Amino acid sequence: MDASTRDCSTAAALRDAERKANTLFDEVVARGLIVPGVGERQLSDQIRELADELLGVRKFWHKRIVRAGANTMEPYAENPPERVIGADDIVFLDFGPIFADWEADFGRTYVLGDDPAKHRLADDLPRIWEAGREYFEAHPDVTGAQLYAHVLGLIRDAGWDHVGEHVGHLVGEFPHVRISGDKMASYIAAANPDPMRRTDSAGQECHWILEVHLVDRQGGFGGFFEQLLDIGHPPPTANSRQSSSP
Repeated sequence: MDASTRDCSTAAALRDAERKANTLFDEVVARGLIVPGVGERQLSDQIRELADELLGVRKFWHKRIVRAGANTMEPYAENPPERVIGADDIVFLDFGPIFADWEADFGRTYVLGDDPAKHRLADDLPRIWEAGREYFEAHPDVTGAQLYAHVLGLIRDAGWDHVGEHVGHLVGEFPHVRISGDKMASYIAAANPDPMRRTDSAGQECHWILEVHLVDRQGGFGGFFEQLLDIGHPPPTANSRQSSSP
């Protein structure tokens, strides 16, 4: 298989993995799993079981994250005490299911109730993500550091704060860490001066996840949105009201 054919095959596999992750999240909403009174761990286990039932997924390449309320302000690396979802809460899901040895990394935010600040933050997530993607598309030689700086600027211009040291990372065939090379070169981060459009140590085209984590420090909540950056799909849409409690 030549390099061009291999790259097309990789892109198709990653796109299919993301499509299945999106199907999983849609089914979480359709089944009304995000409701007041459910604990974060309980919801995570329910989604794990649903992934197995719906798609035969038994492996996740990173820890399953369900965060609600104040816990939505915490970066990925933290493990805050478990919280129970409230009646007027904000919740985000961050899951990395593996489909036929290909990684998906998918994050969405949902709002229960009518708090306007929470809905505004949730609606800003896909808008800022799309603006970051447009910058990536418009700058063929963009580096990880440049895209990081641009996305942080978008976040601050919208009136939110950001947590964490990066806004995305490489994704690929599980486990991608074996082919990612230098750690910071694997992230969309201030410390990554390398061009994002490049090949990895195996000669394959690099593919990226872009993630946006917004925080309202005064309000004590945040939200999260992530999906494939460089493989074509329709612009993201806000889904913050889909899981409002009945």
